[in-house]
Amino acid sequence: MSNISVSKNSFGLSFLLSIIGFYGAFSQNVPRAYVANKVDDSFVIDGKADELSWQKTDWSQPFIDIEGKKKPTYETKMKMLWDDENLYIFAIMEEPHVWATLKQRDTIIFYNNDFEIFIDPDGDTHNYYELEMNALNTIWDLYLSKPYRNGGTILGNWDFKGLESAVYVQGSLNDSSDTDTGWSVEIAIPWSFTTPPGGNTKIPENDFWRINFSRVNWDFDVIDDTYYRKKDKETGDFLHEYNWVWSPQGVVNMHEPEHWGYVFFSTEAPTGKAAFKIPEDEYIKWYLYDLYRDYSKTVLTKKKILKGETIFGEHISPKLETYKYGWILWVESPFTKKVLSVNNEGLFRSVVKE
Repeated sequence: MSNISVSKNSFGLSFLLSIIGFYGAFSQNVPRAYVANKVDDSFVIDGKADELSWQKTDWSQPFIDIEGKKKPTYETKMKMLWDDENLYIFAIMEEPHVWATLKQRDTIIFYNNDFEIFIDPDGDTHNYYELEMNALNTIWDLYLSKPYRNGGTILGNWDFKGLESAVYVQGSLNDSSDTDTGWSVEIAIPWSFTTPPGGNTKIPENDFWRINFSRVNWDFDVIDDTYYRKKDKETGDFLHEYNWVWSPQGVVNMHEPEHWGYVFFSTEAPTGKAAFKIPEDEYIKWYLYDLYRDYSKTVLTKKKILKGETIFGEHISPKLETYKYGWILWVESPFTKKVLSVNNEGLFRSVVKE
């Protein structure tokens, strides 16, 4: 698979994909990319996205099943914009029965149908942020020092300071007697959210972040005119939820940040023709994480590491170094000469070779 390019044109986002080496088998789950443009308008956060800038902004591709295998039952798509104060997100979700019951902030929102945002500003898979909201505009926001697989600290009482959000329902909320069209969310996140513990405030002008979006949907029952998650009649357990995402994860787990999409923050206006190409080093990073996951499961052999892979015509030969308290996989990039590494904690690093 060669470079992924994203550009603005009259037909929306254009994705150019081709196949090289081991990425052929991985192509279904290639991270998606989106160009978010800069605006100087004022926004009313009301869940409707009536502003002209929103009208000029391209939609993302429709969301897909989290494993990248099938088309969801209902369509979901999003848009993004930004200015010097905020990151703006708008998403619309088809849904014939819009319902929500949870009203307390920082409760487990995905027990309702919800919309979720995951943000890793520096792409190292650590120190990232999650936001969930339901159709009542109830928020659960949290900070994670590491993915769950790495045993990180989860700060559930952490908040996006200054966050604005709104929901608009095309239909009627919690009314089982009719059929709805769906619901939309509009969100403004101040850039200052990246202050410690997760990082430092920096607007990523003409740079990219790793971001993903998820939508959780449940089968339901209506009991006494109230919606509930549907249960298995024999076991009494809740039926599994549906997970529909922007960039496919390949597994039913949003907390593998290496799979998240790429959002490039262009300084051009929404009518611009900004283009973004995922850097070659990111392809090496994907490969290192494939090795990392295998090694963590003790199925990676030294022979597989030494075999290496060919990426863009360059042979990539990682090295594995083990220590008393851990290990590290690393390689010198033939494209940038940087040293790229993933350690036993799953932390990615890219440093200039001394």
